[in-house]
Amino acid sequence: MTELGKGTDRVTFSRGYGVCIMGIDGTWRRDCLLNAISDTEAVLTVEGSIQGLNLKEFFLLLSSTGLAYRRCELVRVNGTEMDVQFLKAKSRKKKLGGPPNQEVQARAGGRAG
Repeated sequence: MTELGKGTDRVTFSRGYGVCIMGIDGTWRRDCLLNAISDTEAVLTVEGSIQGLNLKEFFLLLSSTGLAYRRCELVRVNGTEMDVQFLKAKSRKKKLGGPPNQEVQARAGGRAG
């Protein structure tokens, strides 16, 4: 992530912004400082050890209540600083095979026409 936010706007915090990272399964949590963020990536300074944590996929909690979060994966670690990349949500759309208005009518039990 040497070119954080390439092609997108990046926000850098001079003192860092207090956030947390948490395991996907909720078994671990670490306080961090958010140093920089873009639409696709972030730079964090982790408080405490990350040794032994599964950092393949985890959550970046942006609010104290956990209502604002991003799903992440580790890109690089340099001491206590780590670069993360945001993972995109998988599409949950079902394919029923017909045009949208026919799909709605089929689910509602209505007739076309």
